[in-house]
Amino acid sequence: MQTGYRWAVSISRLVLALPFLVACAQTTTANNWESPLYADHPLVGKLWHSASGEFVERTELWNRLDTAQYLILGEKHDNPDHHTLQLQLLNELIAQDHLSRLTLEMLDSSSTEALSNLYAQRFSNLDEIGDYLAWDKEGWDWDFYGPLVKSAYQASLPIYAGNISGETVGRVYGEPTPPEIASVFDDAVMQRLTTDIDESHCGMLPESQFASMVRVQQTRDYRMAQQLASNGSSKLALLVAGNYHARHDLGVPNYLLAQEQNLNRDAIVSLSFMEVQPGELDPAVYLDRFSDQTAYDFIWFTPAVTSEDYCASLRQ
Repeated sequence: MQTGYRWAVSISRLVLALPFLVACAQTTTANNWESPLYADHPLVGKLWHSASGEFVERTELWNRLDTAQYLILGEKHDNPDHHTLQLQLLNELIAQDHLSRLTLEMLDSSSTEALSNLYAQRFSNLDEIGDYLAWDKEGWDWDFYGPLVKSAYQASLPIYAGNISGETVGRVYGEPTPPEIASVFDDAVMQRLTTDIDESHCGMLPESQFASMVRVQQTRDYRMAQQLASNGSSKLALLVAGNYHARHDLGVPNYLLAQEQNLNRDAIVSLSFMEVQPGELDPAVYLDRFSDQTAYDFIWFTPAVTSEDYCASLRQ
């Protein structure tokens, strides 16, 4: 979920190349990027640490992960550079035997049985894995996510489905919000969620549907938190999801905290892969801050895929 017109974007059918980017984000050059827009923006390639308000080397991120229980990687779903960087981090964490599980927003509960039997299967190519999982290739570009699944499979890393099924969406839409979900946020946050639902649908969603749509969004985040839970493992649990789900102020971290009473927010690291905006040079602006709680611990800036105003195109 993303604020503004970006919500309305359809997933592009781009082909993902997988260059291994250099170890330090600050030394990434424009030649490495696949996204076509704003590669010369001063923020591109930089890793920003929100707590210190400074750009940092990747060693600072790794230091945080050494003491964390959860890592949430936020993305813009159609940006190939976000997926390249995700794969790099995933492979590094696997190589260090640092992960307990991988949870994906892109898989829903209907995939649970297939995932539970995944490692009893043998595949000759990547497409066979996608076919076995009945991957929604129209909704989630397999060229982007397939390499993540392949790396996890080759490492025998447990994979979990983070999303709710279409059937569950229909049920949640018409039912009251369960108390374990309704109690997570105060009125101010709920108002922000409602505003973002409205903006994400370009102001075209009837107000009568706001509450139901917010409930679906919350239920998705609640399930992602459930599937992400490491069940006492000393290793890091990883979630890949949209940037909105990764937000400390509005997303999955809050449901983790509600489900695990002894969990400290410092044990949850949220890293957003974020597209730069032309003319916007202040990293803090990208946090879209509305409360005392910072949205992301780290922002890794990349070029953008498109400058199209999707809401304008829908209104034509």
